[in-house]
Amino acid sequence: MEQRTVLVVDDDKEIRDAIEIYLKQEGVIVLKAKDGLEALEMLEASEVHLIILDLMMPRVDGITATFKIRESRNLPILILSAKSEDSDKILGLHVGADDYVTKPFNPMELIARVKSLLRRYVTFGSYEGIKRMIDIRGLSLNQDAKEVAVNGESVKLTPIEYKIVELLMTNAGRVLSIQEIYERVWREPGYNAENTVAVHIRKIREKIEFDPKNPRYLKVVWGIGYKMEK
Repeated sequence: MEQRTVLVVDDDKEIRDAIEIYLKQEGVIVLKAKDGLEALEMLEASEVHLIILDLMMPRVDGITATFKIRESRNLPILILSAKSEDSDKILGLHVGADDYVTKPFNPMELIARVKSLLRRYVTFGSYEGIKRMIDIRGLSLNQDAKEVAVNGESVKLTPIEYKIVELLMTNAGRVLSIQEIYERVWREPGYNAENTVAVHIRKIREKIEFDPKNPRYLKVVWGIGYKMEK
């Protein structure tokens, strides 16, 4: 895999520098910004493959920065914050973050999550050859190009959202539990995964469904999990 660049955004210099040390040990190029505004400026000037983003920062905070980044980019965003309340985690995921780590964090856990997100990012891109396609009543999945479309119109999904759609479409008609979805997409034990999965499902529905409150494709099976209708 070619060398990847990670942008670390935190108003605490010691945290920025500490994360840089661990990432460089993994062969990652590290860029650093002290707030969301500086991060947005750096994104315009440099190629970045993943962002580690603090929530509470001056000028432009992490939530606002995530929202602005998602207007034009689908690169992975990992939120890093001292706030551990579910409401903050859900808000971050809702505006487009892919994952969430709370401070104080275990450096090895952070690196593992970064590497996992980068692996998913690397799979995004063009591929010339035989296309593996799945089509369900107008909802189409191109597994080689990592693209999803509805009635021919391309849908912009984050890497995590794509993995969930791919998992459900390749298992169309089968009900997958919340725990199974979390463990197969995030590749870690699915403890207390309900809110995290639910937020991503809601965002996916907003993008692929004509009426998200009455979904045609992505259905909930109460008390069990979710399925993609055939």
